[in-house]
Amino acid sequence: MLALVKKPHIELSIHGERVEEFVAWIREKYDVSVLCAEDADEAVPVEETELWKEMEKNRVGNLLAGARLKAGLTQGQLAKKLAIRQNMVSDYERGRRSLSSTMAKRFAKVLHVRDSHLKYGGEQQGQPDK
Repeated sequence: MLALVKKPHIELSIHGERVEEFVAWIREKYDVSVLCAEDADEAVPVEETELWKEMEKNRVGNLLAGARLKAGLTQGQLAKKLAIRQNMVSDYERGRRSLSSTMAKRFAKVLHVRDSHLKYGGEQQGQPDK
């Protein structure tokens, strides 16, 4: 069984005896979504979970933050490389500022990803788009 707890964010893969009892115990304290279970009636498609919907609201910001973290940079370090303010990086990552094609290319060059990865979630590459 694959279960998801929204807050705090916990993903569980549970196998063995008395799985249902364990999930019932967790549900006493947390809001749990079962993403995959042997009993198909209990399973919830991940796209229908609140966590998924919340993440989709800010897809570009989440991709940008992920690429930054993978590059091992803080928001301040990334801002310095881009010659912008740290709060602008924060605004992009939080979805408060739209990522233009020009800025996507600038971020992509510094983070060594394709700008299409930041805008649309495409495949990550070793070299940025040219």
